[in-house]
Amino acid sequence: MGAWGPAGGGGRPPPTAPVWALAEHDLTAALDAAHRIEQQLAAVKLTLVRELDGRGTAQAQGASSTAVWLRDRLRLTVPAARRLVELASALDTGDPEVRQALADGDVSLEQARVITDTVDTVRRAAGTEAAGRAVGVLVDWAGQFDPTLLRKLGTRILDHVAPDIADAAAKAALDAEARRATRDRHLTLSELTDGRLRLSGTLDAETAGLLRTAIDPLTAPSGQADQRSPGQRRHDALGDLCRLALRTGELPEHGGEPTQLVVTTSFDGLVRQLGTGTLDTDLGLTAETVRRLACDAAILPAVLGSAGQALDVGRQRRLVTGPLRRALVLRDRGCAFPGCDRPPRWCDAHHIRHWADGGDTSLTNSVLLCRHHHRHLHHTDWSVRLGGDGHPEFVPPAWLDPEQVPRRNQYHRRT
Repeated sequence: MGAWGPAGGGGRPPPTAPVWALAEHDLTAALDAAHRIEQQLAAVKLTLVRELDGRGTAQAQGASSTAVWLRDRLRLTVPAARRLVELASALDTGDPEVRQALADGDVSLEQARVITDTVDTVRRAAGTEAAGRAVGVLVDWAGQFDPTLLRKLGTRILDHVAPDIADAAAKAALDAEARRATRDRHLTLSELTDGRLRLSGTLDAETAGLLRTAIDPLTAPSGQADQRSPGQRRHDALGDLCRLALRTGELPEHGGEPTQLVVTTSFDGLVRQLGTGTLDTDLGLTAETVRRLACDAAILPAVLGSAGQALDVGRQRRLVTGPLRRALVLRDRGCAFPGCDRPPRWCDAHHIRHWADGGDTSLTNSVLLCRHHHRHLHHTDWSVRLGGDGHPEFVPPAWLDPEQVPRRNQYHRRT
């Protein structure tokens, strides 16, 4: 491998004047020059890495590999150092046109990596001649596209360099990928000590597409006051999907109704807003969580003796269901919280006056709220009431609006 010193390539030298004093076109030209020099230096760095690796310098100095030696020498991660060694080797033994393009500053380090990977794939599928043609096409594309798009375009490179086998190769690649996806698909639910679950897994392309299609519309912020992170919004959207599935009536056994989550609490504690609860898995819930779950759940009162044995269990009473829920949907048309556009199927029925406080189950004591705003209303100083026309209005906390002017949802307008 020859030396790859920074070449001219038409680039300008870095500016000597302060950058704030440069005209805009000079500043842009300086940025282009700096980027080209950076790419040329990357080529020099790969030349040195390849030579050191070939000489066995790392092992001579006591390291187990060149990657480990580079980690300590350049303070890199081992994966990053390993990629340097692999790319240096690929460029040394591969097509000299890629090596020269990097030395001239025409491609970046990441683009060179994409090109070498793609050319290697073409060589295995269509032979050396087609691989040589692929280099020229990919180097030309590198002048227009970033590494991510370049890799995507590279999946169809055979259309340009070996069209006679492109369709067959593409089908073979898709079939191989489908077999890998079927083999590798899995989902793991790991229960943590506090009752939460850690999800991990790999979805095949079809399932990934279904999940994205279903979850993406639910991950948008629900308004200017929504402070959830993207990860928190995805978490809440997954919960919304589960609730919707439970309401479809198409799941086996218990489909079509909210899951029967068993929460044990005392009636006095629930009424005084102080009682905590316990799941049937022996995990605790806060008082606020218990009251929120009671808004859209089946209530099964039970009388317990002093030793905790069940003395009398009352009949199950559904809260907002059937004709009452339909009437609620006709009135609110979706989440009634100001600024929210969630449709009715994503909403719970919230008691304006809580059941534990003596509130009844009626249209005048109910409001539709999406999961996020249901939780928000239970944990903040917002309050809700029905206005003079019988539609919900929300009173903001004084810190947000000292006048506490009631607000309404404008997304679900009535005709």
